[in-house]
Amino acid sequence: MKENPSISVTILLAYLILAIGGKEVKCIRREENTSGVPLNQKVNKTILVDGRDVYDCIDVNLQLAFSHPLLKDHKIQMEPSSFPQSISTKSPSMDVIPQAQLPLIECPTGMIPILRNNRRVQTPIETIDKVTTNEEHEVAGVEYYDELYGTRAKINIYNPMVKNNSKDLSASWIQINKIIKAGVADGIGAGSWVYPSYSGDNSARFHVDGLKTCPDHDCGVFVQVSSSVGLGGRLKPVSVYKGPQYMIDVAIFKDPVTKHWWVAYGPQNIHIGYWPREIFHFMKDQCNYALWGGYVQGPTASSDSPQMGSGHFASEGLGKAAFVRNIEILNKKNKYVIPDENKFGYVTTNLSKYTAKGSVDGYSQFGVHTYYGGPGGFV
Repeated sequence: MKENPSISVTILLAYLILAIGGKEVKCIRREENTSGVPLNQKVNKTILVDGRDVYDCIDVNLQLAFSHPLLKDHKIQMEPSSFPQSISTKSPSMDVIPQAQLPLIECPTGMIPILRNNRRVQTPIETIDKVTTNEEHEVAGVEYYDELYGTRAKINIYNPMVKNNSKDLSASWIQINKIIKAGVADGIGAGSWVYPSYSGDNSARFHVDGLKTCPDHDCGVFVQVSSSVGLGGRLKPVSVYKGPQYMIDVAIFKDPVTKHWWVAYGPQNIHIGYWPREIFHFMKDQCNYALWGGYVQGPTASSDSPQMGSGHFASEGLGKAAFVRNIEILNKKNKYVIPDENKFGYVTTNLSKYTAKGSVDGYSQFGVHTYYGGPGGFV
């Protein structure tokens, strides 16, 4: 396994579940909305989750993606043509680390839940590579350079500290990319963000992202089909340093028939939705890069850095440092396989603030895995 303590962040497009667990939800009347967010879709039902998050159930065919200029003739796909084949013989019940959970949201059939957020600007963009940013980035984890068609892994969920008055975020993440050259790439990812200036709190929340900090439905490039998974929802419980640990299962894979890129989560492999192939320039078929670990991003992510992962360095190990474990990639035959260890490398862009270490032994309990993270500027 090669060592790579530094990598050009210009090629790391910061793109960005979980066993659904029943949480108390309550229906509220439309006239009780005090968010000030204009609702341009016809809302079938409004759901209040844990007294804080408000979800509107809208027609699956009226979501923002279908205002995208490249998707006007798109025919929605309600489920994958097939799921990838697994090489794992391990029962989910054998895993001693429990799953973090999203609240169960019960939109009617044919509806999807959309989280209200008055900090969000929903703007369809032309193609997935049109959003650019000059924000600072730092990355720590393990990367892979070779052909792949998807990935799956288990992500340890923590609540890293991000200053309330900053516009930075801290992510625990998996992503895949098709990189043509530095700064020219497509990419998608999923995992947990702590992003106070976006969500309004310091909670770890589940997001998908196909752009640079344009998650979920914001840029109209993701098609959701699940009526019960609320993107942007809070993950609970979260791990505690030297205490209980929690994780989420995440999978991203290409449909071999339609060539759309799906996101699924949890031991049950629940499919949330997909990025249509029409929105990509380069990911029409396969990817050539993957990253598992954490990143921080924002105006002060390098100069006044948030915590990453647990806020502790990788060398502290299990129960103290955050991990991504049981990393597998999807091959051309639509099978999950253990990645070639010769194609791996650890990546840390700022060793004084964040580190990464792990193992490429795919046959151990944790499989191929990485510990990652650090205190950033919280020292």
